Amino acid sequence: MSEQPSSPTRRRLLMAAPLVVAGGVGVGFWRMLSGMTRGSFDPHDIHAPALNRPVPDFTLPDQAPGTGFSAADLRGLKAPVLVNYFASWCIPCVAEMPVLNVLKDRLPIWGIAYKDKPEHALGFVQRAGNPYARIAADHDGLAAIDWGVSGVPETFLVGPGGIIRWHTASPITEAMITNTIMPLADSLKS
Repeated sequence: MSEQPSSPTRRRLLMAAPLVVAGGVGVGFWRMLSGMTRGSFDPHDIHAPALNRPVPDFTLPDQAPGTGFSAADLRGLKAPVLVNYFASWCIPCVAEMPVLNVLKDRLPIWGIAYKDKPEHALGFVQRAGNPYARIAADHDGLAAIDWGVSGVPETFLVGPGGIIRWHTASPITEAMITNTIMPLADSLKS
């Protein structure tokens, strides 16, 4: 059997395929950008499968003496607590610290230092002000994987019984506190 040269139609289809793919990607970006201008697309909005589920099993050591905690501690809660993943090398974490320091008087905040050296995390908290009632260390980031953390800062509102009720993958803002966190936390208090 001898090879037949490819037909002109087949060559045209092969040449058009990358253009079709590029067009599809372009339409996807256009829809995303259009959603952002209308305010209906939030790049920080993640659909976390952890919502309304118990916190994952974990036990984390102290970042400061006597402050480590575990899933059992969160499951034993009778009132809501905010769990905040942070790191000393995280610029958005620095930006959210003043807001967390104001919030700590209204709602307990437990911090988890993510993939950070203990001396760096403690220095960061000392410089920025310590909003945390407890601070644990997730040196290897394995607990963060179980929580579904995609980066820092990342924050979870954990209700009584250790159920995750709210989650954000962005720095906490005054608007979040006023419009979402405190109304939800108040509704969860026994």
